[in-house]
Amino acid sequence: MLLLAMDTATPAVTVALHDGTAVVAESTRVDARRHGELLLPAVDRVLKEAGTALDAVTGIVVGVGPGPYTGLRVGLVTAAAFSSALGGVPVHGLCTLDGLAYASGIEGPFAVATDARRKEVYWARYDDARTRVTDASVDRPAEIAERLAGLPVVGAGALLYPDAFPDARGPEHQSAGALAALAAERLAAGGGGFLDPLPMYLRRPDAQVPKNYKVVTPK
Repeated sequence: MLLLAMDTATPAVTVALHDGTAVVAESTRVDARRHGELLLPAVDRVLKEAGTALDAVTGIVVGVGPGPYTGLRVGLVTAAAFSSALGGVPVHGLCTLDGLAYASGIEGPFAVATDARRKEVYWARYDDARTRVTDASVDRPAEIAERLAGLPVVGAGALLYPDAFPDARGPEHQSAGALAALAAERLAAGGGGFLDPLPMYLRRPDAQVPKNYKVVTPK
C-alpha cells in the first residue's frame, strides 16, 4: 500500500505519503490564496523525500471539505487527474474535519471547527478521534456555543472565536499525514467509511451572478 493524501479545503495545502504503516513523507504550507500554485510542488516534494515515483501510488486520499469553493476544488480535481493518469487507482474521500479530529487524539467527546469566513465556522461533533456523530455544518460561533458548551473544540475556527469556544485546542491546521493514517486504518478494517470524492460546500460560493444581471448580445 502506498497512499497519496492531499487536502486543500482549508488554508493548509497539505500532502503526505503513507505506506500502510506510517507516514513516510509530508509537506504542509499554510497559504489561503495559493492552493493551485502550491499543491503540485508539494506532491513533488513528498515523492522525492520518500524516494519514490507517482506510478508507485496504489490509492489516493483526498479531503472533500467542507471548505471554500476555490481552494477545495483544487485538491479534488488534482486527485481525480492523478487517478486517471495512474490507470484508475481508487480515490478515497474523507471529511476534512475528520482529519483534524484524528490528529487531535482526544478520547472523549469534542468538536472540530474550521474557519468558514463570513464570521462562521464549519464544525462537527465527535465521540472520539475516530467517530464523528453529526454531519458537518456551517454556523456562526455564537449560534452553536451553547450546544458545544463544556467540550474541547479543535481547529482554527475554535482559536478564532475564544468567547464561543473557551476550550480551544490544536491542531490548528489540517495534516494530510493524519488524513492518510485514518484512511489506512479504514482500509485495513475493510474499506468502509469513505465518501465520494465530491466537494462538500455546505453553502453557495462567494462569487455569484448579480440578481439584476442583463445579458447583452449583439444584434
